[in-house]
This record gives sequence, structure tokens and C-alpha cells, in this order.
Amino acid sequence: MNSAVNTAGPLPVIDVSPFTGPSTPDTGRERAGVARRIEAACLDSGFFYISGHGVPDDLIALLREAAARFFLLPPEHKMRISMDRGGRAWRGYFPVGGELTSGRPDLKEGLYFGADLGHEDPRPLHGPNLYPEEVPELRAAVRAYMDALTGVGQAVMRGVALSLGLEEDYFASGYTATPTVLFRIFHYPPAAESGRGGWGPDEWGPDEWGVGEHTDYGLLTLLLQDGNPGLQVHTARGWIEAPPIPGTLVCNIGDMLDKLTGGLFRSTPHRVRNQTGRGRLSFPFFFDPGWDCEVPPLPALPARDGGRPRWDGLDLRAFTGTYGDYLTAKVAKVFPHLGGRVLPHTSAGRETV
Repeated sequence: MNSAVNTAGPLPVIDVSPFTGPSTPDTGRERAGVARRIEAACLDSGFFYISGHGVPDDLIALLREAAARFFLLPPEHKMRISMDRGGRAWRGYFPVGGELTSGRPDLKEGLYFGADLGHEDPRPLHGPNLYPEEVPELRAAVRAYMDALTGVGQAVMRGVALSLGLEEDYFASGYTATPTVLFRIFHYPPAAESGRGGWGPDEWGPDEWGVGEHTDYGLLTLLLQDGNPGLQVHTARGWIEAPPIPGTLVCNIGDMLDKLTGGLFRSTPHRVRNQTGRGRLSFPFFFDPGWDCEVPPLPALPARDGGRPRWDGLDLRAFTGTYGDYLTAKVAKVFPHLGGRVLPHTSAGRETV
């Protein structure tokens, strides 16, 4: 196995096959090498590509084809699985402008999925998914992809654990023993189709984004892109592009890994603008702590002053509560029209995060 780092622009490509493939006599040494590269990437930008993830090409092709078919449906057909019908499970479709980032509507439409559970689950953001009858193959593709990405998330977190000087199963035996897993499929239409006028770099306003600047909430995000660029990452070198690289997933760390490491690994702001003149599909998978887990700084790490300041000025150390508390407060701001109706009221102190 080759665990060497190749560079695609400023972000490294890390082969994680020593964690996803079968063990060999050299596996321990190879995993240590991958962990060092993960550590370097997390200290630098918090973003890297992973190869050797083991997700079958035919599954990825099926998922992309089914998603493309869904977004070609007439609006009234897509609205048959509107998030308004998902209740507390927070699942289903939203149209362009239906999701907010930092209080501004995003120029994208999308589908929200999670672990398929029963209606009786009392927790917010838990329950059954909504699938379109017009694209029946999407159900099997989403379920199989979520299962595959859950395994990839556990594998990458083993590398993260080693990078922090912990036993490789530290997270799998605790924080991610029963992870919170969420999956999104986003379609970024050309500006002309989003109702914002004709397409062209000069026709986008300075604050018009497919997704505005933000950080992710949990431990890891594993992003499958189509062939169209658009993702931008805010590093110490300024904003850089993270273009699609065939055979890879983009991996970035979220707020909870930032909090666990006391700011050693920072969750990095990123944003999306589709200026290709074509529709763009992306498939972010969020691999997060268990719903009821509290996330204090790891005792194995020395106390820190929080590392470099966060982009939004917030101090994650000030948050107390479970990951479910954190996620619920965040998501209620993303969909405020739904949040006030189907999610429990959160305290003012937690809303400040």
C-alpha cells in the first residue's frame, strides 16, 4: 500500500487504505505514517483529500445518477417530500433559498437524510427518511452510501486518534460508538436558474453564495463532489479552491473535534459558489459524536489558550451540554421557519453558540 502524500494544489491527498483495507505485516507502520500526515493537515488547514477510502465506484455512480434524476423533477414533484412533511426527523427536500447560512439564504436546493429510524424515536433530527417515489433507486443508493461512509468515518477517526497520541479505537469505543450520522445531497443551480439573473462571475453579488462562510458542527465531514468546482477553503494562506479530484473525498474537521482538541485542530471556514454555468451536485456526509455525548477537551492533551482565534469570534469551550444540544441549536437557525415549529426550545445560553 502507498500511504504517501501527493499534493493537489495547496491541500494534500492522503491515502487512508491502511485503515480501510485488510491488515498486513506493515499495517502498523503504514497507519502511523498516515496518522502523521493527518496531523499535519489538521494543524495546517483542517482540510485534506482522502484516497483509498474503499467506497465502490458503482455505488458512487448510482448515487450521482439518482440524485441528478431527482433534481430534474418538476418542483411540485420534489415538494412531495418537502421537509415540512418530515416533522422532528428534519428530513426531506428544501428549495433554493430554503436554507440559511449566517442568516442569509443559500443558492442551493437539497435533500436531508439520516439514519432510518422509526417515527417513535423522540429525539429531534431522528426518524425515518423521505424518499421520492419518482426515483425509487435513490433509497437503496442513499442507504448503501451512508453505511459505507460510516465505515470510512470510523477509519479516518482511527487515524485522528493516533495523530493525537491516543489508542486508535479511542473514538470508536466512546464518542463514535453510536455516531450521529447525517447525509445531504445539494444541487447548486447556475445563477440564471436560481432566480438571481444571468450567470457570470460579475453578476454575483458579493454576498451571494451557494453556501456562505461557515464551519461544520461535528467531528468529520466527508464530501463527494461531482466534476464541477465551487468549494473554497479559508486557510492561513487565504481562500483557496478545493477542486474535485477523481477517486477522492474531501475530508474536513468540525467544531466538536476543534472542541475536543482545545483548539489544536481548528474547524475551518469554507463556502461554495457555483460559477460553472452548469448545475453542481455535492454529497456531504457528517460523521459526528453520539447524540448524548458531552464533548469536553481531551484529558490527554495539554491545556491550551484555544489556538488561533475562530473566524466567528466564538469560544467553543464556553459551550456545555451534549452534542445533540449543540446540533439542535445550530440547525434551528438554519431552518428557522421549521425550527420554531418542530424542534424543542433551547436555552439562550446555548443559542449563542
